Amino acid sequence: MTGESDHVEVNRKENPFLFSGTKVADGYAQMLVTSVGMNTMWGEMMSSISRDNSEQTPLQARLNKLTSSIGKVGLAVAFLVLVVLLIRYFTGNTQDENGNWEFIADQTTSDDVINSVVSIIAAAVTIVVVAIPEGLPLAVTLTLAYSMKRMMADQAMVRKLSACETMGSATTICTDKTGTLTMNQMKVTKFWVDQEPVAENTYSSVFKFVLDLIQDGVALNTTGSVYRFSLGSDYEFSGSPTEKAILSWAVSQLSMDMEGTKKSCEVIQVEAFNSQKKRSGVLIGKSLDNTFHVHWKGAAEMVLAKCSSFYDKSGRVKDLDEDDRMRFEQIIQGMAASSLRCITFAHKQVSEEAIKEREDGKKIQEDGLTLLGLVGIKDPCRPGVKSAVQACQDAGLNIKMITGDNIFTAKAIAAECGILRPGDDAFSGAIVEGAEFGSYTPEERLRRVEEIRVMARSSPFDKLLMVQCLKQKGHVVAVTGDGTNDAPALKEADIGLSMGIQGTEVAKESSDIVILDDNFASVVTVLRWGRCVYNNIQKFIQFQLTVNVAALVINFVAAVSSGDVPLTAVQLLRVNLIMDTLGALALATEQPTRELMEKPPVGRTEPLITNVMWRNIVAQATYQMAVLLTLQFKGESIFGVDEAVKRTLIFNAFVLCQVFNEFNARKLEKRNVFEGIHKNKLFLGIIFVTVVLQVVMVEFLKRFADTERLSWGQWGACLGIAAMSWPIGWVVKCIPVPDRPIFSYLGLKSKKLARKIVH
Repeated sequence: MTGESDHVEVNRKENPFLFSGTKVADGYAQMLVTSVGMNTMWGEMMSSISRDNSEQTPLQARLNKLTSSIGKVGLAVAFLVLVVLLIRYFTGNTQDENGNWEFIADQTTSDDVINSVVSIIAAAVTIVVVAIPEGLPLAVTLTLAYSMKRMMADQAMVRKLSACETMGSATTICTDKTGTLTMNQMKVTKFWVDQEPVAENTYSSVFKFVLDLIQDGVALNTTGSVYRFSLGSDYEFSGSPTEKAILSWAVSQLSMDMEGTKKSCEVIQVEAFNSQKKRSGVLIGKSLDNTFHVHWKGAAEMVLAKCSSFYDKSGRVKDLDEDDRMRFEQIIQGMAASSLRCITFAHKQVSEEAIKEREDGKKIQEDGLTLLGLVGIKDPCRPGVKSAVQACQDAGLNIKMITGDNIFTAKAIAAECGILRPGDDAFSGAIVEGAEFGSYTPEERLRRVEEIRVMARSSPFDKLLMVQCLKQKGHVVAVTGDGTNDAPALKEADIGLSMGIQGTEVAKESSDIVILDDNFASVVTVLRWGRCVYNNIQKFIQFQLTVNVAALVINFVAAVSSGDVPLTAVQLLRVNLIMDTLGALALATEQPTRELMEKPPVGRTEPLITNVMWRNIVAQATYQMAVLLTLQFKGESIFGVDEAVKRTLIFNAFVLCQVFNEFNARKLEKRNVFEGIHKNKLFLGIIFVTVVLQVVMVEFLKRFADTERLSWGQWGACLGIAAMSWPIGWVVKCIPVPDRPIFSYLGLKSKKLARKIVH
């Protein structure tokens, strides 16, 4: 329930509660049920992850706002065109193809009026069709689906499609320690005898008698076991992570023969480990010399308190005075500061009479022990964690470690991973315990939450509270974890990332993305793909809006000035459905680049259309409008063609402009739009298919598309007009733009105007 591997002692006085969802490891008791169902601790946790979360992702909120705004603009323009065309028609200011006035009062038949009004309404509806970006939902879905498939190859299984893009907006990552930053594989890394460290290959410097006593203590005072299938096979260890680490160290470094030790000794009495004493003891009798020995093993400071002497490397027993005791305590504190769990071994030889004469009934003596040695056990950090944390920090993300471990271990691991910087401590507000964080007032919690880098001794609900506070501050929060205790925070976060191998089923069910290789470094891959998704959607929006703005203005100006629209409904549908669909697929398949991780996160409040995008959209749309309106009003005289061919020229140049502008959309800021294009075969294929479809529509689908065949010279002119978008795009990208969103200036001006009015 707490996420820790250590057993929790339950007794009648100090800790009388059994929590539902936990397992009884040892002992017996009578139990009174006080809560069932959703009122239990397990029920509270499950209810916090099972509630329906209908909250929109940051991108969904932005897209809804964008499409709503575009729709309103389109409807307003369409209504204006409808009104203008109806006024022009009924005031007798429009002519038909033969130059005759279309409406003459008391002469025009009702059928002609109805036909004309229907054609005017059709022109207005066409403008609505142009304005609303039908391809946008398809582009988003294609981008997410494609990235989801590619992320699977990068060891990330996406359970919730929208999590792909949400990760691109992440500003804060809250990560668990055990099993996420560390491997959850305990290993003995330090060994001390006689206040001196013993290096791995220098164990022979220690008197054999001392090493033999340590082996006896390891082999007989343990709840784990060692198994070897055959002489040449590897050893298999079972037990808690701590027991397995000690057994593995004794077998590999001390050449311990566990079976032989057990055969030569008789275990008389065992005192199991408990959370109060934090040590375990065993009383044994050796059959070789008929001697009796007591071995104790446990938390270093607890066992040290029971010792009155210690062995030096030569096997001599020395008295443990105050100075020696202080040195041992400094060794233990040094291990804790190095994120090591310190275990101490102690021994005492007792007489047979002393065993029989104990009045308290306890045969295992625990006073006057002789210290044998200390071992430091470490849960090593996963390979690549420090570089992954650094990569996230370079990308502008805040990394916070939330763990159930004690504050010393948490601080050491956080420093090793690069989460804590020099000078970060409890006084600066960077380190806090879960109970302290929960005791803050809501205002104080919101004020301090951004300063916190490490939260130790945290419960599942402390983690949940941290995530809720960060979201209230406007952060887009990602949470990584593997235990049942991480489930509420995984569910509450904008993006929950669970571990696929060591992660519990509850954690996986609560998450949006499962990291299949249990490596925190894969979080960087997910982040890179998330930013790629967001960037690809921005590319398509720039491409889409350029098409829509140009077509909208061209049709509006032409309709108001001449009463006719140059691009027919069929042609516009061809542009919207074919160009947008293929354009979405082409831009959705762009690969992540290194530059994506060098930018700050977009967060929850940044606009979807940036100043850079507005600059590119305005430049390309202005060029297209200028050229196509020139063709609309002067095309017949420039090319010496009739009305039908002029319309085809406008349509063909418009489509080819979008083909060339699709290259510009590949890079929002870079001037070299062809960089890496050879790697994206799908993009090149889509461009080829789009051009072939345009040739077919212009040359062979005259009746369907209302087009005329064009000569080679006319095709060349259309290509020349379209190709000009490349040098224009290059020049425009040299123009710097402010970082502050354009529309924020409008808001600032309106506020200043309001203040002046008030004054």
